Amino acid sequence: MLRVAVVGSGPSGVYTAQSLVQQSVVPGVRVDVLDRLPCPYGLVRYGVAPDHEKIKSLQQNLRAVLEDERIAFIGDVEVGARGLTPGRLLELYHAVVYCVGAARDRRLGVPGEDLAGSFSARDFVAWYSAHPDAAGDGFGLDARAAVVIGVGNVAVDVTRILSRGAAELRPTDVPQGALSALSASRVREVHMVGRRGPGQAKFTTKELRELGALPGARVDVEPADLALDPSFADPSALPAVNRRNVEVVRGWEAGGAGGADATDATDATDAERRIRLRFFLRPVELLGEDGRVAAVRFERTEPDDNGGVRGTGRYEEIEAQLVLRAVGYQGIAPAGLPFDEARGTVPHEAGRVLRDGAPSLGEYVAGWIKRGPTGVIGTNRPCAKETVTSLLADAAELSGRTVAADPLDALRALGHDPVAWRGWLSIERAESALGRSLGRGRVKIPDWAGLRAAARGIADRDA
Repeated sequence: MLRVAVVGSGPSGVYTAQSLVQQSVVPGVRVDVLDRLPCPYGLVRYGVAPDHEKIKSLQQNLRAVLEDERIAFIGDVEVGARGLTPGRLLELYHAVVYCVGAARDRRLGVPGEDLAGSFSARDFVAWYSAHPDAAGDGFGLDARAAVVIGVGNVAVDVTRILSRGAAELRPTDVPQGALSALSASRVREVHMVGRRGPGQAKFTTKELRELGALPGARVDVEPADLALDPSFADPSALPAVNRRNVEVVRGWEAGGAGGADATDATDATDAERRIRLRFFLRPVELLGEDGRVAAVRFERTEPDDNGGVRGTGRYEEIEAQLVLRAVGYQGIAPAGLPFDEARGTVPHEAGRVLRDGAPSLGEYVAGWIKRGPTGVIGTNRPCAKETVTSLLADAAELSGRTVAADPLDALRALGHDPVAWRGWLSIERAESALGRSLGRGRVKIPDWAGLRAAARGIADRDA
């Protein structure tokens, strides 16, 4: 029997585990899916916005995989902590596949970036998604105006959450503390700003349209920004997604609130909140007042001859007391593994970890830590399959190694207190009970102590 550890229980890790047990090349594979958190599903639980129920429903597909009798979920186990090094893991398992994602946000690298009131969008998402590592200070929602830097789906998500009425979030699983803070928010104007044009933006059309359908909010665009994009007047040569994005923005320019497909437009005179989409502006400095951000200074850009943009030497300031940076994620070096700082990935060859340029038998990667933070959730399937194919090709050599009879005993001996699947089910029950006590549906538990108490207290009584 081949015993494999998959480190990370997000889509990449779950698809890797699924590929391992569903293949027919090597029979009898058993997989333990380890996660630093006591909860599974990774960014599907902690990265998908609470009002995106359809995407969040993917958890049910991941759940079906993790309930396979050949797969075990082991939460609250951190590689790199309490003596659990990659070397020690290879003493417990024949092979280890690291699917740990990209846990660090990219920085702007401009003066003032660390002023109070300036945050990464990733941290804001973690807060309203109840990640137990998230800060709980309310993110300066007493601000009058916010600037979101970036024009990808994360930027759209945080713009939408800032602009959505709290009553619309109450039926979701957003944690109670975040819901209370969003209810008291004074933010009435959100600027979402990109350094290139609408024809090059990375958001998807469905997410973009949602901005124009928010009750009580209105989307505005600047015609002068749009005129700089050569593809705006005639988007026919653009890829389909970009073309549809431009069509939505053209609808807003014409005075609509979401383009031709919007169904819940808000008249300008009725709008309580404004979303202002800005393009061809590159942040050069966050301006402060009494130690807090007060505005963002941008340089106007224009298209160059290579598909990018160049600065024009003209500048503009946008008032903001809250800034959220949504310019991408980066990988963090997993403890004890080689790491390419420039790419933010672990060096590999078809998923095999490379140490000093040579494959390290038994060590593999999949997902963002393998290829960088690119693609959509489904991109993880072929990525995982490639890695599993490499692992299975090594199976004969891997199976000759002697490993621990019971990895759980070894983990406990190192000082870990693993949360098994029934512990996760206990967390689910506790979150449902919390929601009932608040007159809501299921509500996420946002802190380590609460999650551990829910997992171990109830689970121990069920033992």
